[in-house]
Amino acid sequence: MRKNTIFQLSQYDVTQQIIETLSNIYSRSVLFSIINSAKDAQTISDDQNMAISTVYKILTNLENLTLVYVDKYEISPAGKKIKFYKSRIKKAEIVLGGMTPVLKLQSN
Repeated sequence: MRKNTIFQLSQYDVTQQIIETLSNIYSRSVLFSIINSAKDAQTISDDQNMAISTVYKILTNLENLTLVYVDKYEISPAGKKIKFYKSRIKKAEIVLGGMTPVLKLQSN
């Protein structure tokens, strides 16, 4: 039986995925821009001076990792449903020691 490499195992390790996401400056800026109030993707894009496609990609990843949630929906004048995202966390701490990092998330 063949053992998985550390790289292969990390693909299924949620803690590792969250750490990688939090280490990305763009993901952090999106995540921490929606701590105090829910915002739609366009507002986040404008506030953070990022391409809207980048914001959508980041929000999808953050939502898959359950770091953000859809706080509310609104209907635009054009009839489109707009999602307003809010961060589930307000603080993150990563402690390195040994082979396994410890991730401490403070709920928002």
